[in-house]
Amino acid sequence: MEDIASLNVDIFRLFNQDWALLTAGSIQDYNAMTISWGQLGSLWGGPGKAKNIATVFVKPLRYTFAFMEKQDIFTICWFPKEYRKDLGLLGSKSGRDGDKIAQTALKPKALPQGVGYEQASLTLVCKKIYSQPLQKANIPSDAIAAFYTDEEPHHMYIGEVVSLLR
Repeated sequence: MEDIASLNVDIFRLFNQDWALLTAGSIQDYNAMTISWGQLGSLWGGPGKAKNIATVFVKPLRYTFAFMEKQDIFTICWFPKEYRKDLGLLGSKSGRDGDKIAQTALKPKALPQGVGYEQASLTLVCKKIYSQPLQKANIPSDAIAAFYTDEEPHHMYIGEVVSLLR
């Protein structure tokens, strides 16, 4: 485990271009979904004392949503480029329909808290500290037209990063 202060990444590329795998649950019962929206930063503390946080977004219709709602811990994992096809599959299939991880080359592993993957190049273990549904009234109209005409908006989860694994 590394200190979160050692993380030196292009945070804009990390989610938007590299994608990540969001996982909630225990090794006995979990679900994962590919995400390309997220944020890293700091919150709720004075200078040098703020919590290191990761923010992710999950639509209520996603199978992972129920896991995020009932679990206090979630992980965000990034992978080398050769796993991009696996991330594509995990973003397009639902865990409701069966073990979608088994259809990939990824090997889940139990962490002291949460679920990670042997192939992950970076894993953030996060403790949920805040969650709230996004409100349509506060979302720009172009985003509503693009993402929320037929579905409820995403739910936002803020997690304190409690460990970093490489």
